[in-house]
Amino acid sequence: MAKIVWTEEAERWLKVIHHYIAQEYPVAAMKVVEDIYEKARVLATFPQIGHKYRTEPEGEIRLPLYGHYRIAYLRRGRGRIDIIGVFHGALEIDSYLP
Repeated sequence: MAKIVWTEEAERWLKVIHHYIAQEYPVAAMKVVEDIYEKARVLATFPQIGHKYRTEPEGEIRLPLYGHYRIAYLRRGRGRIDIIGVFHGALEIDSYLP
């Protein structure tokens, strides 16, 4: 089972998502964030979920979906997964994952 590590950047994105949704739907905002965390926890057992975005020297960057959001993670072999961002599907992801 892989260890899941959230980067500061990914946590910052989640806060922005929560704040945006909570302006009109505070209860829904908390549910969306909780569900994104739950989707990320599944990666510990199933580390190849999602579209393979690209391969880096450190490992694969993959993009599973949760609703309108893409959870970007770096799979560092079998032992560790770094969550590197959570992006709305409307965003041009290449701008954020150069």
